[in-house]
Amino acid sequence: LRGKLGLQVLELPADESLPDCVFVEDVAVVCEETALLTRPGAPSRRKEVEAMKKVLESLNLNIVEMVDENATLDGGDVLFTGREFFVGLSRRTNQRGAEILADTFKDYAVSTVPVHDSLHLKSFCSMAGPNLIAIGSSEAAQKALKTMQQMSDHRYDKLTVPDDAAANCIYLNIPSKGHVLLHRAPEEYPESAKVFEKLKDHMLIPIANTELEKVDGLLTCSSVFINKSSEL
Repeated sequence: LRGKLGLQVLELPADESLPDCVFVEDVAVVCEETALLTRPGAPSRRKEVEAMKKVLESLNLNIVEMVDENATLDGGDVLFTGREFFVGLSRRTNQRGAEILADTFKDYAVSTVPVHDSLHLKSFCSMAGPNLIAIGSSEAAQKALKTMQQMSDHRYDKLTVPDDAAANCIYLNIPSKGHVLLHRAPEEYPESAKVFEKLKDHMLIPIANTELEKVDGLLTCSSVFINKSSEL
């Protein structure tokens, strides 16, 4: 990311006592100049928030902490489309967590989506373009998409891929590069890769993720993207 796309990258230190700390997406939701530090659904992961808080404070973001002990929220359940938020209600995220997110980002509509048979909402979907939702082909994924379509006043385009895990991709709009999409490598999900290859106006970057997927880690899980013009 640093070399090919010119992004500034901040790496959080590894903590051997927190085996899931590589999955930084779950502990913070950042939109514009505000960062919501979450309360992860797995109690063993809540100490991960401390390292993220230090980094976000160094960026001078407006930080909101989720202190309600009745709330749980994993960032992997939060899909921001650029227009609105969809929040998956899953084993890791509850209604109270979604309510606090809505209170934090008042300028955007927030809709909840029941998630069954998957760890997170983004286990089977993500944004693949400015108006494009990548979605898996499973019954659960398609049901969630239908819910999102019903809840939203906006009509999104969809990109359906055969494999749910491959629907988790990373879209970036970089002024010097245009539309950039990081997606799962063809050797991992060949049929889904063929679908992404049809996006002719995107710079496509295939990423191998086999090892992290063994512990439920997908592409979006290990990063938090912050659109900040000033030097980090």
